[in-house]
Amino acid sequence: MFEEIKKVLVDAINVDEALVTPGAKLKEDLGIDSLSAVELALELESAFDVRIEDAELVKLITVQDIVDTVSAKKAA
Repeated sequence: MFEEIKKVLVDAINVDEALVTPGAKLKEDLGIDSLSAVELALELESAFDVRIEDAELVKLITVQDIVDTVSAKKAA
């Protein structure tokens, strides 16, 4: 799941692939602002056929948080 999410971050949000690690912080390390976060959520929803609510979006701090959230939604 990490590799698929990494691909979305690199391709859709134009994040430097070398910076994408499970512990990377979206805002501080990857430079994802609120607008980019919304775009990321839309891309993740499309790529993984899940729904990410606004309340969940603000709780995503690291790449691992995205992996955990998407994995949980896919398993449900």
